[in-house]
Amino acid sequence: MAITLTNSAANRVQAFLANRGKGVGLRLGVKTSGCSGMAYVLEFADIINDDDSVFEDKNVKVIVDKKSLVYIDGTELDFVKEGLNEGFKFNNPNAQNECGCGESFNV
Repeated sequence: MAITLTNSAANRVQAFLANRGKGVGLRLGVKTSGCSGMAYVLEFADIINDDDSVFEDKNVKVIVDKKSLVYIDGTELDFVKEGLNEGFKFNNPNAQNECGCGESFNV
């Protein structure tokens, strides 16, 4: 499988990287947190480690460490605007449940 991006997410990441002026892509991972057990982590990546998996979609590199890949393989990253709120949304086929606020999930 892979990590994919919607057009909206790819455009947003490309804009962030251009404004930042450096970076090889977006690092996506998970950490233990939240009321459902795991939370997504998004950050810019300046390097790719030897044990990272790299997925390229719509000219954006998404870098995932091996431990996180088990939980997020097949995820589609979207960027949505709802009223005054905007942010990234994770469409993760592995998630069994999500907390009410959408910040954490479990598998």
